[in-house]
Amino acid sequence: MNPARGIRSSARVAVATAAATLVAVAMAGCFPAEAEPAPTVVVTVTATPTPTPTPTPTPPPVAEPAPAPAPAPVPNDPAPVYEPGPAYDNGPITGANGSPAVDGNGMPVRYVVVAGDSFFDIAQRFDLPQQQLLRMNPQIHDFGETVYIGDEINLDWTKTGLG
Repeated sequence: MNPARGIRSSARVAVATAAATLVAVAMAGCFPAEAEPAPTVVVTVTATPTPTPTPTPTPPPVAEPAPAPAPAPVPNDPAPVYEPGPAYDNGPITGANGSPAVDGNGMPVRYVVVAGDSFFDIAQRFDLPQQQLLRMNPQIHDFGETVYIGDEINLDWTKTGLG
């Protein structure tokens, strides 16, 4: 073995060792020295109770004034009472244009319905309440709503019907 070669090899090892040492020292400068560990933070939570609200006294209820009394009802005037009476001819009107049959004293006793007549208008012409004229003529139906041309209507307040 060549002694020069052994020196070279030793020199290589020495150079490599020196280089490694240099790198280690250089790298040691890159990292900070071990610092003190950060202090441990301890948090202590203390619960503070919320204050309870103090009740405020409610004022006593104020009595509402009593409503005014309702006014006393005032009844309507009583309906007039129509006493049955004789028929009086007030003359032809719209809805009652026919000629009545009269008795010996000139009082109307019968009426024959003509075109355009209505039972209500016939009652008005002879100054009779419609209910009285209906009672005097039971042959008229539907409360006098339907009368026909040629129907005979009794106007004699002392009789019921045409008989």
